[in-house]
Amino acid sequence: MIGRLTGVLAEKQPPFLLIDVNGVGYEVQAPMTSIYQLPALGERVTLFTHFSVSENAQQLFAFKDKDDRLLFRHLIKVSGVGPKLGLAILSGMEANEFVQAVLNGESTRLVKIPGVGKKTAERLVVEMQDRLKDWSVAPTESSQDTSASENPGQQGLSQNDMIAEAESALVALGYKPTEAAKVIARVSKEHTPSRSEELIRLALKSMLPA
Repeated sequence: MIGRLTGVLAEKQPPFLLIDVNGVGYEVQAPMTSIYQLPALGERVTLFTHFSVSENAQQLFAFKDKDDRLLFRHLIKVSGVGPKLGLAILSGMEANEFVQAVLNGESTRLVKIPGVGKKTAERLVVEMQDRLKDWSVAPTESSQDTSASENPGQQGLSQNDMIAEAESALVALGYKPTEAAKVIARVSKEHTPSRSEELIRLALKSMLPA
């Protein structure tokens, strides 16, 4: 099992990443909450991984820290929650935010995430409350809010390319193409993000209940 990768960030097409480890390229999928924290292309990065094997695919999922990977592993143990949905959940909400929603029984905060209907949200709350009761939730600043200025890893993209990349990322996370295009268009008019990761962050945030 591959538990950790350290190498050069060679490609970034959210939610897919390519990590060059001594000449071997590992294609991984990462939640947006981890992608927001990545350095520039060509820089070295360490990611904690989870290897998933199913009848149809072998996939490697990557996370910036062990807590996110642990939460992902808890998520995919819930009935009806597979790796794709687990990735979507951790893209739409940071780990601490999700844990707080579960511990507070706020299933309505989860239903805006693609693939999470009312029954799935209620199941997540019921099945994960015991697993997360000892989780330490610290009131920290969101890494999503600071990464845009600290990690200028996406220079040179035109506005159209940035919008296309953001739409593609939302579709990969489970949103319908028309829904992705609509929300990206709205957010790009309301804000002036310089990176597609920031545009994706704003779009995901706008679709979640306050």
